[in-house]
Amino acid sequence: MTEIPDTTPAELETALQRAAEAAEAFGSQSPATRARQVRAVADALDAASGELVPLAMAESNLSEGRLTGELKRTTFQLRLFAGVLDDGGYLQAAVDGADPDFPLGAKPDLRRVLVPVGPVLVFAASNFPFAFSVAGGDTASALAAGCPVVLKAHPGHPRLSVRTGEIITAALAESGAPDGVFHVVLGLETGAVALRDPRVKAAAFTGSVPAGRALFDIANSRPTPIPFFGELGSLNPVFAAPGAIRARGAEIAKGYVTSYSGNAGQLCTKPGLLFLPADHGLDEVLAEESRAVAAHKMLNERLHEGYCNRRAAVTEVPGVRVLAEGSTDDGTAPTLLTTDVATLLANREALLEEVFGPLSIVVTYASEDEARRAAEAFEGNLTATLHAEDSDAEFAASLVSRLRDRAGRLLFNGWPTGVAVSPAMHHGGPYPATTDARFTSVGTAAIDRFLRPVTYQNVPQALLPEALRDENPWGIPQTRHEPA
Repeated sequence: MTEIPDTTPAELETALQRAAEAAEAFGSQSPATRARQVRAVADALDAASGELVPLAMAESNLSEGRLTGELKRTTFQLRLFAGVLDDGGYLQAAVDGADPDFPLGAKPDLRRVLVPVGPVLVFAASNFPFAFSVAGGDTASALAAGCPVVLKAHPGHPRLSVRTGEIITAALAESGAPDGVFHVVLGLETGAVALRDPRVKAAAFTGSVPAGRALFDIANSRPTPIPFFGELGSLNPVFAAPGAIRARGAEIAKGYVTSYSGNAGQLCTKPGLLFLPADHGLDEVLAEESRAVAAHKMLNERLHEGYCNRRAAVTEVPGVRVLAEGSTDDGTAPTLLTTDVATLLANREALLEEVFGPLSIVVTYASEDEARRAAEAFEGNLTATLHAEDSDAEFAASLVSRLRDRAGRLLFNGWPTGVAVSPAMHHGGPYPATTDARFTSVGTAAIDRFLRPVTYQNVPQALLPEALRDENPWGIPQTRHEPA
C-alpha cells in the first residue's frame, strides 16, 4: 500500500494562506448560515459511513461496532453545535445603552459580543479516529465558532484522515462555505511549523503529556503567544468508602474492571487507580474479573511498545504486587496491580503517571485520614470518582472537597469512562489534565475556546455587527440594559 506523504512546505503555506483569507468571510456569516454548513458536514459523514468505518478498522485495530458508534457520536456533536448556532446565545450579545445620569458620570453606549479568533490549528488524537480526530469535537466547535480549521492528522490513521478531510471540504463547499475553510495536513514537523505561523490564532490538542507540553511551549514562546487548549494526561482516581464496600463491594470491583480494561485501556478517562479500605477482601474477585477480559490489540505497535515499557516499570516498584498479569503477546490483556498508600506516596514519580493501556492499580488505605492524604497527592485530572453510602457522609464530604480541586468532573457511584456530549459536560481539568482548566473539549461550551469578546463604544448602527444592532437582523438573544 502506497504511503501517504507528509504535507510539503508549499502545500502548508497554501493551506495557511487560504485559511487566513477565508477567516473574515466565514466568521461574519450569520449563525443560521453556518449551522446549515455544519449540518451538511454531518450528513456527508453519515452518508459515507460504509466507506469510512472500514478505513478506520484497517488503521486502528478497533471493532466495527465501536467505530460505527463513534462516527454516530461525531455527527451527533456536529448537529449539536448547529443547534447552538440556531439559538445564537453563544455570542453573549449585550447592549448597554448610553446613560447621561449614570451614578459614576455619563456612560457611553456600550455593546459587547463574542467574535471568532481566526484560523485554528487542530491536532487530531489517535484513540478516537472519528470523535477526537479530523471531524471531532475540536473541529466541530471551531467551525461552529466561525474559525477556519487546519487539521494536523494523526499518523495512526492517515488514510482515514485524508478521506474524511475530503468529505468535509466537499460538504462545506457545496453548502456555500467560503473557499479555504478546512484543510488536512500531515507530518510531525508540519504541525510544529503551522503552530509557529502568525496566521494561526489558536490551537487544540489531545494526546500525551510530553507531546502536548512541547506544543504548548511553542504556542507560548511565539512573538505573539496564542491560546493552546491541550488535553494531556489523567489518572482519574476512584475512591471507594468503607460503607460502599460493605454494601456492594463485588459490584464495585466488577464495574472497575470493566471501566479500566474497556477499549484496551486506551481512553483518556480510564480509571488508573482504585482506592479501597485495607480490609476490602476483593482481591480474588478483582483478579478473576481481570483475567476474564479478552486480550485486545492496541491502536498501533508504537503504543503497544510504550505500554509494555510502562507496565514493566510500574510492576518493578518495590511494594507493588501483581493481582492479574495479562499477556501482551497476541493482543494486550489487562494487568491489575495492588499496593498501599504508603508505597504510593513514596513512589509518586513512578506510580502517579498515566499508563496508556489496560493497566490499573488497586491502592489500599488503612484509615480515612490516609485516604485523604492520598487524594491530596494528585495533580490535575479530568475526573475523580467516589463510591459511597449514606453512612460514609462525613468521609465523602472531606474527599469531595479535595477532589474538586484536582479534577474537572466529579462522579458519584459511577465510572469515568464514557463522556456525554452535553451542554453541562466539562471535559478538562487542572494541569496536566489540560493546559487551561477553565475550558472543555466536549459539550457545547467547547465553542468558547475559539471566541473572544469585543466591546463597541458609541459605534453608529450601520457600523455595528449584526449581532449588536437594535433591529437584531439575526434574531439572536440580546441582553439589554437600558437606562432607568
